[in-house]
Amino acid sequence: MARVELTHPDKVLFGKDEITKADLAAYYGAVAETMLPHIRDRPLSLQVFPGGIGRPGHFMKQIPAYFPDWVARVELPKRGGTVTHVVAQNADTLRILAQHNAITPHVPTARLDRPDRPDRLVVDFDPEGERDWPDVVDGARRAAGLLREAGLEPFAMTTGSRGLHVVAPLRREASYEDVRAMAGDLAAALVEARPEAFTTAFKKDERGGRIFVDVLRNRPAQTVVAPYAVRARDGAPVATPLRWEELEDPALRPRAWTLRTIAERLERGGDPWARIGAAAASPRSAARRLAAAAG
Repeated sequence: MARVELTHPDKVLFGKDEITKADLAAYYGAVAETMLPHIRDRPLSLQVFPGGIGRPGHFMKQIPAYFPDWVARVELPKRGGTVTHVVAQNADTLRILAQHNAITPHVPTARLDRPDRPDRLVVDFDPEGERDWPDVVDGARRAAGLLREAGLEPFAMTTGSRGLHVVAPLRREASYEDVRAMAGDLAAALVEARPEAFTTAFKKDERGGRIFVDVLRNRPAQTVVAPYAVRARDGAPVATPLRWEELEDPALRPRAWTLRTIAERLERGGDPWARIGAAAASPRSAARRLAAAAG
């Protein structure tokens, strides 16, 4: 394993919380064993904050030329050329991302060996504010019920931002177009059940204060925040996989766990998504059932 030398380890990335680059690197090193199964063999898109979260950041897809050769990478086509992404295969890769001020990794819903065949269906419940949290939880439960009825096993995750993700692992039998259609049928059924609470309107001014049921991540070249990723917000909240019974807790919030508290959670209860890969089911019959649910 390569050794990662941190330059300016005392550089503060989260000003209000005095969380430094060294703290971020230590976190990703400590959580790597749990996190890597969820991101390994997936090209990363990175939210980078050279001046810390108090200043503007940017998305980085192209791996910088100065990254060491031992960092795994993959060249993928893009409009007008190609882009070479970092691929995190070990803990040192996560630590070197922290060295370069990359706070939040995002991943696609397909792996490198079959980039045209997603192995995840993702629904993002995106509210306008925390007052909508009870409806976010209700939406996640309803989505889980519909997925189970369709023959899929749902998993839930706080985003570390405002909402919840509901994710169903898939056998790699369907195209992005087909998985996007499945997710769209699921969203349509949710909106039909509670049109006063949920919407699929992309434009904010058309949502009328309702929760956006976002299924747009189920498209080629789109990404979602990685499980156990730190978010660039005060407190350094972490996108945290959940057990379904945890949604019964009235104190649960999307930023419930942070860089400083997630280790205790993992030590106490382990990773709720540890078996997500083994739970993958065929999308073929599920697609028919979700289409029927959407009417």
